[in-house]
Amino acid sequence: MKAKAKEIPVIVTTIHRGVFFGYTTNTDGDIIKLSRARMCVYWSADMRGIFGLAEKGPSATCRISPAADVELRGITAVIKPTPQAVEAWERSPWK
Repeated sequence: MKAKAKEIPVIVTTIHRGVFFGYTTNTDGDIIKLSRARMCVYWSADMRGIFGLAEKGPSATCRISPAADVELRGITAVIKPTPQAVEAWERSPWK
């Protein structure tokens, strides 16, 4: 019996300027399936860009969507977030 692949947390950007956080078992190819994905609708200046979202995770002034399973196309980057960032994404700040 084949062992189930372990999901890893990732941040994925797309050609349409989408920024998503979620979990996947495969980052190869033109399509990435994310489970429990959250979209960054807005990030504040304190993030200092996408890499800030990967290093620290979204702050209370960011706008992060609820989670959903999604299939992303037009991938431009796959970024490995820090454990601190994963915790912040999971809190899903949006006031």
